[in-house]
Amino acid sequence: MNAQHIGFISTRFAGTDGVSLESSKWAEVLWDHRHVSFWYAGKLDRDPAISMCVPEAYFGHPDILAINDAVFGQIKRSKEMTKKIKDMADRLKDTLYEFVEKFGIDILVAQNSLTIPMNIPLGVALTNFIAETGFPTIAHHHDFYWERDRFMVNAVGDYLEMAFPPKLPSIQHVTINSPAQEDLSWRTGCSSILIPNVLDFDQEPEACDLYSSDFRKEINIAPDDILILQPTRVVPRKGIEHSINLLAQLNDPRCKLVVTHESGDEGQEYQNALMEMASNANVDLRFVAARVGETRYSDAEGRKVYSLWDTYPHADFITYPSLYEGFGNALLEAFYFRKPVLVNRYSIFRTDIEPKGFRVITMDGFLTRSVIEDVRRVIQDRPYREAMVDLNYELAKRFFSYSVLLRKLRAIVCNFTGQDDL
Repeated sequence: MNAQHIGFISTRFAGTDGVSLESSKWAEVLWDHRHVSFWYAGKLDRDPAISMCVPEAYFGHPDILAINDAVFGQIKRSKEMTKKIKDMADRLKDTLYEFVEKFGIDILVAQNSLTIPMNIPLGVALTNFIAETGFPTIAHHHDFYWERDRFMVNAVGDYLEMAFPPKLPSIQHVTINSPAQEDLSWRTGCSSILIPNVLDFDQEPEACDLYSSDFRKEINIAPDDILILQPTRVVPRKGIEHSINLLAQLNDPRCKLVVTHESGDEGQEYQNALMEMASNANVDLRFVAARVGETRYSDAEGRKVYSLWDTYPHADFITYPSLYEGFGNALLEAFYFRKPVLVNRYSIFRTDIEPKGFRVITMDGFLTRSVIEDVRRVIQDRPYREAMVDLNYELAKRFFSYSVLLRKLRAIVCNFTGQDDL
C-alpha cells in the first residue's frame, strides 16, 4: 500500500458548512488508511503545518466580492473586469503550483471549487493548472451553479462553461445526489461517481456528558417540556414556518420550538417574520444561535456555548421541513441520534433517501391533520417511536456510513494509482 498525499482545494475549510464537514470526513477516512491530507483555501481552521492559506481564494475576499457584484445580474462585463479575472486567476494558479510542490501532492480533491462560481478566478486557475499538468483530480460537487437562481443571469457564461465544472481527462467527478449526477451528464457529458454525504454510523453517538447535560436548563426548557428541534439556519428554504404551524396545530403548551442556527448573510427579515408568525399563533419559538456554536466554548459573559451535537440528545422531535436541500446532513444527524423527524419531501429525499425504506413523518408542502396526528403519536408512544428510530439507524448505517465512503474512495484512488490503495 502506497501512501498518497491528498491536496484538498476550496474557497473555505472552516466552520460547519457542508463542504467543510464532508471534506473532514473524507480526510478522516483517508488518514485511517495512511494517506495524508493537506489543505488549500482562502479561509482555514486546519493545522497550519499541513495547510496553505491564500486570502484571494476566499469567496469573501473584497476583490472576489467586487467581481461577483460586477458579473452576476448583468449580461455583459467590462474589458477591465476580464483583465481582473485573468490576472487574479494567474496569481492563484501560481499558488497552486506552489502548494503541490511544497507538500508533494499526488492527488487533488477540488471541493466545490469547480462547481459553484463563488470564486471565478480560483475555478479558472484550478482548471488551467489541471489542463497544463494533467494532474489527477477528484472534483467533488456539492451544488452546481445551475441550481441557484442568483447565477442564472450573468456575464461570465464563457467561464462557467470552461471551469464549473471543466471537462478534462484527468478529472474524476463526484456528485452527492442522483439528480445532480444526471444533470452533470446531460449538461456536460461528464460521467460521475455518486457519493452521498455520510456519518460514522459504526460508532454509536456519545450520551450527554457533564458539559452538555444542562443544555435544556440553560435555554429555559423545563424537564417535562417537549423540545422540538429545528437544527438549521434561518433562511427561507428551510421552511421554518411549517414548524411553527406544526406547534400551533399540536396546541400543547409544553412544546417549544428551538432553532439552533442564525440567519448568516441573508438578513434578518425572514427571522423577524417567523417571530411575528409565532407570536400570532401563540407558539413558543426560541432562537438559540448565541448558545450553539461550531465548538464548545464560553462566551464573553462566561456562559456555556454548546456544539450542535450537544443539542440533539435533548430533543424529543426534529423538524426538517426544507423546501430544497443538496442532500440533508441534518436528516442524517437525526437518524444518527435516533430522533423521530418530520420531513418535507424535498426532491433529493424523494430520489435518494426515501426509497431506502426510512420511517419518517412526511409532508408534501403543507401540513395535514394526519401528519399532525402522526407527530402526536410519535411523541407520546415510546415503543412506536423507538422501533422507528432504531430502523432508521440501521438503514443509515447500511447506506450512509463511512464504510460506504471508503468503498467509493477506494475505487476512485485505484483508478489513479492502478492499485488498491485503501
